[in-house]
Order: sequence, then structure tokens, then C-alpha cells
Amino acid sequence: MRKLEERARDALRTPADDGLVVCDNLVRVYRTDEVEVQALQGLDLVVEEGECMALVGASGSGKSTLLSILSGLDLPTAGRALVAGHDLLAMRRRERLGYRRRTVGFVWQQTGRNLLPYLTALENVALPMKYTGVPHRKRGARAAELLDVLGVAYCRDRRPAELSGGEQQRVAVAVATANAPRVLLADEPTGELDTASGEEVFAALRRANEELGATVLVVTHDPLVSGQVRRTVRIRDGRTSTETLRGPGGAGAEEFTVLDRAGRLQLPRDYVDRYGLRGRVRLTAEPDHVGVWPDGTDRPAGPDGPTGPDGPTGPEPGGT
Repeated sequence: MRKLEERARDALRTPADDGLVVCDNLVRVYRTDEVEVQALQGLDLVVEEGECMALVGASGSGKSTLLSILSGLDLPTAGRALVAGHDLLAMRRRERLGYRRRTVGFVWQQTGRNLLPYLTALENVALPMKYTGVPHRKRGARAAELLDVLGVAYCRDRRPAELSGGEQQRVAVAVATANAPRVLLADEPTGELDTASGEEVFAALRRANEELGATVLVVTHDPLVSGQVRRTVRIRDGRTSTETLRGPGGAGAEEFTVLDRAGRLQLPRDYVDRYGLRGRVRLTAEPDHVGVWPDGTDRPAGPDGPTGPDGPTGPEPGGT
């Protein structure tokens, strides 16, 4: 009987989409004695290997919480998160440590959090390799190569205090890619930089994607960054809301609303306000689209005329 019940549950589960990063109905709730904050409320996301994409959204929307979970620094309350075959909810302490050392790299917004102040740029980049058992000679060669690829080879013998903010962040990208991670996460990496330095840091992230083979996810408020990637995902109220897809060079941007696994979507705020959509709404199945109607209107016409489940209705009132 138990086996039959397990098979029935398995049959009801939605199969996971293929992707290097898969988030399925991800929930993160922070609780204190008096307050409960729902940072993620059933978020779905699939990232293919080799992508360079941006995550955008208002402060408090859940962007940084998502990155903390994907980096292994935080645990979700419910749902599922898979990164390069690792189940982030099921990992034990030792596996999580190895995951953070080898599978993901992370770049913080605050330049001071990325580098040790008493080490040179070369020593900072070589340090993560020490913890994965890379021989000393290979560590130095790999660190020098990364600094060269990311355009900061001239900084190799300088300590962080001798570097500009942009140089520090580019060295931080080298540190994050030292162990050849499959995923590189960056939380507002240009947030404390001027425009020119920010462009140089994003160019370094792009090189990490194109030349070093890392899949890159960048949380940003900077439109110059989000406008240069092929895919931008907007998070609103703890869920993926829209995706903007662009052609080569950022041309031909088109925005899509995201339909999650449960069939939910978030209508754009200006649509909600324009059509007075509040609380309950009516849906109609049209030949080539779905109609969304505000409550309180006459029941709209269906594809076969102005009829509803209870019979004929009045004239079609219009819709969205």
C-alpha cells in the first residue's frame, strides 16, 4: 500500500526542467519572535548552462535572498533548488563546503568583503585553490592567467588598498573563478562604482562567461548592466514576474510575463491599474487568447458567443 501511495505522489510531481540551475516553488521565510517575512513566495527559475543573465527587482523583492540560497550560504524554507546536480536542501555540511569551494563563485557588492587586505591581488586569487588541493606552482600560474584574462594583470603585486574600486571588483571576479566554478553569482557588483568602472567590471563578468565558461547570474539595479545581457528576469514579491529577452548586442528586447508551474502569473502593475483589476477577476477562453475581466462587469462573451456556464449573458462588455 505504501509503495502504491509513493508511486501516486511521484506521478503527480511536475518533472523538473533541464537546466544547470533549477528553482521549483522556492520559499524562504524569515521568522523572529514577532515578525514573519516571506522573502521568496514560490519562486520558479531555470538557468541553462552558459547563460549570462541579470536578476532585477525592487529592494526587498527577494533577489539577494535567492543568490544567498544558490551560493549555499542560506537554506530555503520549502521547495527545491538544484545547481549542477546538487540538491541544496539535501546537502550535508561537508558536501555544502565542497559545493561552495568548487561549484559556485560569489562576488559581493562591498569591495572590502571580496579580498583579504593583507594579501596581494595574486595571493588573493591563489588562496581559494589552496583549499581544493591545487599544487603551489599551479596556483600561481592559474592566478596570473586569470588576472590577465580579466584585464588586471598589472595589479598582481598590489594589495587591495592600492587598487581602485573597479580594480578590486575585477580582482574579486578572478578570486570567484579561481576554482573554475560552473556558476558565478554576483550581488550588485557595480553598485558602489562609477559608470566607467562599472562597465569594466561587467566586461570582466562577461569574459568569465565567454572565456572561462562560467554561467553568470548578476543581481543589479544598473540598467546599463541588465541591458547588456540576453535575458533579464524581474522578481516581484518573491516570485519571478517577467523576463526580457534580447538579441545579439542587446537588440530587439521583448518582455514576457512568467507563467509558473502552478499556472500563476503576475500581471504588470500598469495593466492592473488601467483596467481596475482587484480581488477576483473573470477568465474567458478565447480562440487565440485568454481574456481577463474585472469583477462586477457583465459576464463576457466566450468563443461561441455571449454565453457562460449558466446560459446566455448580456452584451460583451470589453476586457483586457
